[in-house]
Amino acid sequence: MARTVTTHRKILTTLLAWAVGLLIFFPIFWIIVLSFKSEGDAIKTPIQVLLSAWSFDNYATVQERSDYFKHFSNSVLISLGSTFLGILIAVPAAWSMAFVPSKRTRGILMWMLSTKMLPAVGVLYPIYIGFIRLGLLDTRLGLVLILMLINLPIIVWMLYTYFKEIPVEILEAARMDGARLREELLYVLTPMAIPGIASTILLNVILAWNEAFWTLNLTAAKAAPLTAFIASYSSPEGLFYAKLSAASVMAIAPILIMGWFSQKQLVRGLTFGAVK
Repeated sequence: MARTVTTHRKILTTLLAWAVGLLIFFPIFWIIVLSFKSEGDAIKTPIQVLLSAWSFDNYATVQERSDYFKHFSNSVLISLGSTFLGILIAVPAAWSMAFVPSKRTRGILMWMLSTKMLPAVGVLYPIYIGFIRLGLLDTRLGLVLILMLINLPIIVWMLYTYFKEIPVEILEAARMDGARLREELLYVLTPMAIPGIASTILLNVILAWNEAFWTLNLTAAKAAPLTAFIASYSSPEGLFYAKLSAASVMAIAPILIMGWFSQKQLVRGLTFGAVK
């Protein structure tokens, strides 16, 4: 009897998991479907949309109207640049908080996390003025800096959590063997925390890739990433649903593919240190 109840519970859990997964995936599926339809078909009922003709015309039109590869290269450079710079700053910061804590360490961590609760629009004006005066408006460097800063609290928190799971005795043994701080970070700590660092890098790339508020307000044409590429298909006359869907698919496809191939590493990193 108990075995039957357990089996039924597993089946219900599996069905529930599939239902939640399909519910989450459906918006992406529907965007993909609309991207192959004409503008007239895209506003019809769901059944009519599915039964209407399929075409690649929207993708051709999007590429002709906008330089997709320019926006794509901007997204890649901005996401990787902000992630690389953030990791360079966050690793020593997380190390000091994890292995050389002070009475204010917890307070500093909470303050860093609280900055993520600040509405971005509240600091847009001073940052915009600052970017103008520093010549960073509509530049890749400017977006790299701002995206690194807004994601830095998350990077530090994640690395701090991973580093806390590493026995401090290992680092003390390395110091007794003559390891300096640079050698301790590069040859002892980093190899042990590779899963956590890798998952942090992947998550930060995704966050930077998907960032829209700052990219839309601090760029115009030169440094515009794919988020600005999508926004260009909204006009005063209304939304071009089919073309907007095609642009969205072209924008999210690279990050979806990266996430699909790196999902094992991401899960491994997010669960790093969960079981001692």
